[in-house]
Amino acid sequence: MYTNPILDDNFPDPTIIRATDGWYYAYGTQTKRAGVIINLQVARSQDLVAWEYLGEALPNKPNWATDSQKIWAPHVSEHHGRFFLYYSARPTGADYLSLAVAVADAPGGPFVDSGQPLLPGPGFTCIDPMAFDDPATGQRLLYWGSGFGPIWVRELAADRLSFRPDSVAQAVVHPTVSDDDEDYHRLVEAAWVHYRDGWYYLFFSGDNCCGANAHYAVLVARARHATGPFETYAAATANPRTALLAANAHWRAPGHNCVVTDAAGQDWLAYHAIDPRQPTFDAIDDSEGYSRRVLLLDRVEYTDGWPVVQGNSPSWQPQPAPIATPAQP
Repeated sequence: MYTNPILDDNFPDPTIIRATDGWYYAYGTQTKRAGVIINLQVARSQDLVAWEYLGEALPNKPNWATDSQKIWAPHVSEHHGRFFLYYSARPTGADYLSLAVAVADAPGGPFVDSGQPLLPGPGFTCIDPMAFDDPATGQRLLYWGSGFGPIWVRELAADRLSFRPDSVAQAVVHPTVSDDDEDYHRLVEAAWVHYRDGWYYLFFSGDNCCGANAHYAVLVARARHATGPFETYAAATANPRTALLAANAHWRAPGHNCVVTDAAGQDWLAYHAIDPRQPTFDAIDDSEGYSRRVLLLDRVEYTDGWPVVQGNSPSWQPQPAPIATPAQP
């Protein structure tokens, strides 16, 4: 059994992978911990429930963003023993963010930036990257966005450090134009693609992640192809307020999820949320504190071809834990 949160510290925008060494690794956005700035947070676990905090995995900021205190939303994947980190950073002196990529030979780092931005701004459009290898076509795809624009996808080159030269970005999910304050789709971001039973599920998050007026939720769309066309669950149900996972009295603004599969083949949604009992912390760039987003985990089931989380909201009571196999020493 386990009870949320699984990591009770500021650990936003999580990615969890299972590396070939058998350990699960979790990566989180830049933070300040015990007065020390950590560019790329990393922790590891054998069972997805008990986590060992490893600390810093990107000890040196990229040479084009040496002053940045906005290193956001890491996604890490393993390929032939190398680990590729996709993230966002604000270039020195700029008023926009860029996509970036770094590489390491071990899941805990140290990651070393490629030396140049992967894709610059404008604004906050180049955020929340997620790399996905399409099992049907073999394409290496990168999803990102949005900063009030769409979520995009584009094919990466074979080296995974750049886009394929003849590739073109395609929009896969658009924000809605709505005056409904409860419509989470007015801003869309934080793409995560998961393939299961012939469907490509595009999990994403919407509206406002943080602050006193945070209004955030996990949303989902599906398609038969990795690049779409995607149908959102909100469109399928004709309800713009529909969410896979939304707030309750115990957890505010749940979102920016990843999907990880346990040893029994069961899918789990890992995501951050704000604990109303301790909603802020001593953040990097806000002396009065900022939203403290802790790491939560809940089981995903599938009904009529759509993912479902029990109660459509984060759990707060003891739950059956994922099935795990021992990692290597």
